[in-house]
Amino acid sequence: MDWKDKVILVTGGTGSFGKKCIKILLQEYHPAKIIVFSRDELKQHEMRVAGYEHPSLRYFIGDVRDLDRMRRALQGVNVVVHAAALKQVPACEYNPMEAIKTNILGSSNVIDAALDAGVSRVIALSTDKAVNPVNLYGATKLAAEKLFVQSNAYAGGKTTRFACVRYGNVVGSRGSVVPVFLKQRNSGKLTITDERMTRFWISLEQGVRFVIRCVEQMQGGEVFVPKIPSMTVTDLARAVAPEAAVEVIGIRPGEKLHEVLISDDEARTTVELEDMFVVQPAEALWFGHGWENLGKSLPDGFRYASNENADWLSTEQIQRIIAPIENAYEQGTLE
Repeated sequence: MDWKDKVILVTGGTGSFGKKCIKILLQEYHPAKIIVFSRDELKQHEMRVAGYEHPSLRYFIGDVRDLDRMRRALQGVNVVVHAAALKQVPACEYNPMEAIKTNILGSSNVIDAALDAGVSRVIALSTDKAVNPVNLYGATKLAAEKLFVQSNAYAGGKTTRFACVRYGNVVGSRGSVVPVFLKQRNSGKLTITDERMTRFWISLEQGVRFVIRCVEQMQGGEVFVPKIPSMTVTDLARAVAPEAAVEVIGIRPGEKLHEVLISDDEARTTVELEDMFVVQPAEALWFGHGWENLGKSLPDGFRYASNENADWLSTEQIQRIIAPIENAYEQGTLE
């Protein structure tokens, strides 16, 4: 896929993922145009001030909840990376309809506008919390995944294709536990919800590069899952503040002990490749099944869970991963 003649729109373009994605695309792929689509004029201004000024960049104020605005934004666009979402679990629990309007109805608007505008490829960001969800955020992302996969049936003779990328927690992203631990470190005490808790982890750059690769390889209807390591929350706390006391405050509503990236039911239609899994559409109505001969099937009962992972990060590895985040935090440049 040649990016140089492509027009790309990133919803949620002022967020942690959006900014990193735009930076890498500009520096390495040189697309004809990148449209930063977001609803906050202040964040767009702050992006410009931070150096995101480029002849290929366009700043477009709009909300994924607004179908007419979405249709206007997608005129002439070739690729959409849908990263806009309400993702804070407590905020989604307290404001359920707001989460539904953005994460579900907003995704539906992206799909409808992309079909109308003839966008070639649309990829949505999902989360491990969409698998067997126990909170509203996970439920909305599960619904968004289903919308994106099934909407390939509406493409008909058009070239528009939809796919999803699903991965775990992004180290140091907005709302991540790492900045919370860094702030608590000064008090000498860190709070965790449960000592047994495990999570999948991926760096922001790894996430962006995986999404770009999936845009290039997608056929339509897949959910792409990278193979990523797990860590325990207690190891993370020790890596951030080895000398600090740790207080266990109890698991919060809507929180899991362990996360799952592929359920045992999904595993039946999943293909394993060297560094990722591809969840193919359960129904064979259209496309997305071309991966069967490129990898291997998974055994019965397989599931990809953070506590059953073969790849674990040591405290030393965690310290190396969070070092840039610590530096940014100390310099006051952490986003």
